[in-house]
This record gives sequence, C-alpha cells and structure tokens, in this order.
Amino acid sequence: MGTTQLETVPEPKYWHLRTVLSEALDSEFSVGEILPNERDLAARFGVARATLRQALEQLELEGRLQRRRGVGTTVAPPRMGVSVGTARHAWPGGPLDAWQTLDCVLEVPPAAVAETLVTGREEPVHVVRRSRVTHGQPVAAELLYIPADSVPALPAIDTPSGAPRARAVLRELQRLELERQENAVELGSARADDARELDRLPGAPVLVVTTRFIARGRTAALSMATYRADTCRLTFGDSGGVQIHHGPERHAS
Repeated sequence: MGTTQLETVPEPKYWHLRTVLSEALDSEFSVGEILPNERDLAARFGVARATLRQALEQLELEGRLQRRRGVGTTVAPPRMGVSVGTARHAWPGGPLDAWQTLDCVLEVPPAAVAETLVTGREEPVHVVRRSRVTHGQPVAAELLYIPADSVPALPAIDTPSGAPRARAVLRELQRLELERQENAVELGSARADDARELDRLPGAPVLVVTTRFIARGRTAALSMATYRADTCRLTFGDSGGVQIHHGPERHAS
C-alpha cells in the first residue's frame, strides 16, 4: 500500500482512505490475512488514527474486514449463501427450519416486546433462544418471544427446561393457524450476548431482522434475529421470506 495525499481530495478523508484500502485488499491481501496495526497504517497514510478507524469500520460494515478477538483485523471471506425463512406461512421450528434450538426460559420481556405482544409489563413469556451455523461459522442468533396464551396446552406437558422445553413450545405454537408474518430489517450494533455467540466484538455492525407472526388477529410470537453484517446480505423475495446470498457484492442490502 502506498502513501496517498488525502488532503487534496474534496471527499471526507476517511472515505477516500476506505477506497484506497479496499483496492489494496483486492490486490495485496488474501482472505484471513491480518492487517498491520492501526499505528503503522495511520503512519503510512499520514492520517490520524481516528480517521483510520472510521475507514476500517466502514470496510467492516461492508463485509470486507473482520475484527477478531485476540487476533486483530483480518480480511473477511465472501458472504455465505444460506436461505432462511423462505416460506411465507411457516412457524419457527418447522421441518424446513434450519435454526438450532438451544434453550427456553420463562421471563418478563423488554417493555417494547411486551407492547408488541400486548402482554402485561410484568407478565412472563416463553423466550426461546436459537442459533444458526453455516459451514461451521455462526451467522445468526435469535430470541423468540412467545406469550403463554399462544401455547395454552404447554403446562400439561412434562418437559424439562432447556432445549427439550424449547422444542415443546415450538410444537405447541404450530397448532395455531398462522395468518401472516411481517418482517423488518435494520442495522444495529452487537450487544455483549450477541457478540459472544456470533464470535464478534461488542458494538460490531449487525443486521437485526424482526418478524411478527400473526394468528387470531394478533402477534402470537415475535422473533428478533441478529445476523452478522460482515457475513450476510439480506434480500426479500416474492415469497416474503428472507434470504442470505454470497457473491461479489460487498454491501448489505
């Protein structure tokens, strides 16, 4: 990578540096290779470390770089191709569902979730935790909130806590007739729990997909799934589902 006179360009310094770094990643670095440390990079380009960090953060957001605990900043592999939620009318836990069920607890949800589910502020709901792994790499983590009245027969089921209980909750949920599901996606930052599960640093860019499952004219379940922004490119097709693609594209859409 050569030195660039950043002061002469009208665009923000970090954006021009991002362009230069992106070209260098294509020509001089291979997937998984560790970049020089921030001090060396900043000195080479004659910029402040704050400017360098902005450029690196932008490239991480675009999926070009990864920050790894105990390793540093590395060149990211291409985004993985994996399909999720391709059926418009499908409850979580169905036969085509590729998520792995991990745990289930009964607890009071965040206020915003309780409002969406139209439950009392202090009313506990079933919280099912699930994960998605592709090619041995974690790509998404999900919290699925299910009110007790969506699975009324569950108390009669003698199922221990943990994954068996979670699977029982999902089986009971599928007894309802699903009317429709509504999806929304937004860019966010990884919380500590999500970062740990997705092997990311806290604050790393993530894509949060919120899905409302509507039955009997109300929200019978609410999914909040967190995807690695450096791994996934989300698109919504005619089926109403969400798909993750890989390819030459380097941005989240």
